Amino acid sequence: MAPLLMFAALFVLVFAGVPVAFSLIIIAVVFGYTVFGDLIFLQLYGPLLSTASNFVLAAIPLFIFMGAVLERSGIARRLFHALQLWLGGFPGGLSLSTIAMCAIFAAASGVVGAVEIVVGLMAIPPMMKAGYRNDLIAGTICAGGSLGTIIPPSVIVVVYASIAQLSIGQLFAASIMPGFLMVVFFVGYILIRSLRNPADAPPLPIHDRAIPLKEKMTISLTAMLPPLALIVMVLGSLLAGIASATEAAAVGAAGTLLLTLMFRELTLKLVMDSLGVTLRITAMIMLIVAGGTMFTSIFAVTGGGGLVRDAVESIGYGNFGIIAFFLTVVFFSGFVLDWVSIVLIFVPIFAPIVKSAGIDPIWFAMMVLVVIQTSYLTPPMAPSIFYLRSIAPRSMTYGQMYRGVLPFVGAQMLVLVVIVFFPATVTWLPSILVGL
Repeated sequence: MAPLLMFAALFVLVFAGVPVAFSLIIIAVVFGYTVFGDLIFLQLYGPLLSTASNFVLAAIPLFIFMGAVLERSGIARRLFHALQLWLGGFPGGLSLSTIAMCAIFAAASGVVGAVEIVVGLMAIPPMMKAGYRNDLIAGTICAGGSLGTIIPPSVIVVVYASIAQLSIGQLFAASIMPGFLMVVFFVGYILIRSLRNPADAPPLPIHDRAIPLKEKMTISLTAMLPPLALIVMVLGSLLAGIASATEAAAVGAAGTLLLTLMFRELTLKLVMDSLGVTLRITAMIMLIVAGGTMFTSIFAVTGGGGLVRDAVESIGYGNFGIIAFFLTVVFFSGFVLDWVSIVLIFVPIFAPIVKSAGIDPIWFAMMVLVVIQTSYLTPPMAPSIFYLRSIAPRSMTYGQMYRGVLPFVGAQMLVLVVIVFFPATVTWLPSILVGL
């Protein structure tokens, strides 16, 4: 009963308002004491040391720093303006620009919160001025922000690869196609809705986008080349085998500072603010990583692995039953837990069973990551909703936000269906680019 009681106690503490990291550590100590007695702290030192000495996790603060600098520089503002010039004339043009902006920004930073807040601050005023429905505005920004989960370089992928002992390069390569499909399905929904109900998302007035072609090209090149250069530097060096994940992240961080300097926007305040954000977010993530490692180690000692195997075997249906069971657990856990907790708690439990069943771990990882992405939009946790609430006007209600994200959750589920029935969508690119 101990493993079941551990999860029950975890959810009680989380709902009571105890931070997830401290909830994990408290439960690990309490239940570990029943097994190891006074030696529990010595026993938990091992998981803590392995986490602190995992050099792969050093990429996390570097990716966060990239996102923090981009958030404070003018790179994002110029990019959004350029996208409006090209896409604003289409039905739902501002929503399309927002999704495209989120996709490019996610590929340049990999941090969900930074993507959504930066894009939201720029996109909400013009969309409301143009007469867009509040639910579409909310859904577009929240769904676009969640792209930072699946589009590389993603901090979530770094943590997942570290815990599951998989190649970060392979996971980055595998996530390219799901990320592309996600953008296509989001754009498809926006176009269909805009064509069926033009009043929900009118095109940008022609006087806001009618400029000479030469000036338009100049603005576009100036705005798009910097983020594209960052993407090539980070992903290109990683997928080509030139750099490790940590080295590629360092290249990206240095490249972000260089680009900001070139545009004469690099200031001491910008650097200090970015370092402060990086320190806070990294500390939060690493504390949850340490707590999750402690939790799963005690869970395994108390017989949790056998409990999960018995549960999977009782369901039956072979590998399909294993995958369906695990994805269902992750999906419902996303209602109350953040992505770090989900990865840290469940991946160490699931990974050995997935491996022993002969399931492709890269394929399974991509399915888990897509399901985790839905947790950004599903209540009551729904981090994307809370990010949006912090920047949205009072006229945009929670009800409109939740209604707005539902169609995009459906689009995410469609991507999951494609991955389930067509595994090559996530296994082909790693075999070509990285050598799966």
